[in-house]
Amino acid sequence: MTLIHRIDKILFGFVSIVAQALLWLAIAAGFFQVISRFVLHSPLDWSEVLTRSAIIWAVMLGVALAFRQGSMIAVEFLREKLQGTAKRVLEGLVTLICLGFLVFLTWIGGQMAYRVRFQSLAGLEVSISWVYLAIPVGAGLAAIALLLRWLTPDAPESQAPVRNDAQG
Repeated sequence: MTLIHRIDKILFGFVSIVAQALLWLAIAAGFFQVISRFVLHSPLDWSEVLTRSAIIWAVMLGVALAFRQGSMIAVEFLREKLQGTAKRVLEGLVTLICLGFLVFLTWIGGQMAYRVRFQSLAGLEVSISWVYLAIPVGAGLAAIALLLRWLTPDAPESQAPVRNDAQG
């Protein structure tokens, strides 16, 4: 296993664990919100905001994982018709377009997170930048994932895209 494959496995393994933990956090906070509101009749101020923030982070990290596994929406018709160099050129073009969008999203997301740094989340009393930071972090990781997917097409089986019968 090469150094790139090792770094890839460690980085995206960590991202997967964090995304899963954030989903569990969202579930727990949402559960406590329901219990406190409907059973105890004393809604929590922070649980809804925490649930929403955890879901936003989990989704943005999940996007990076989807890019790494090649689970993005794709138009397979043209890709299936092409072979050899033409197919590789098409994949390179699609990768460059996606990469351009992800770099743009990282840049804009970073600017947004910086602009709102003095605003705080109601109920949590922390900077809303922590939530907005999910955009550039998720997009940046997705850009890295996309590059790794394109540069290392011989990734180990555990990182290969999952194909179902409908996809071919």
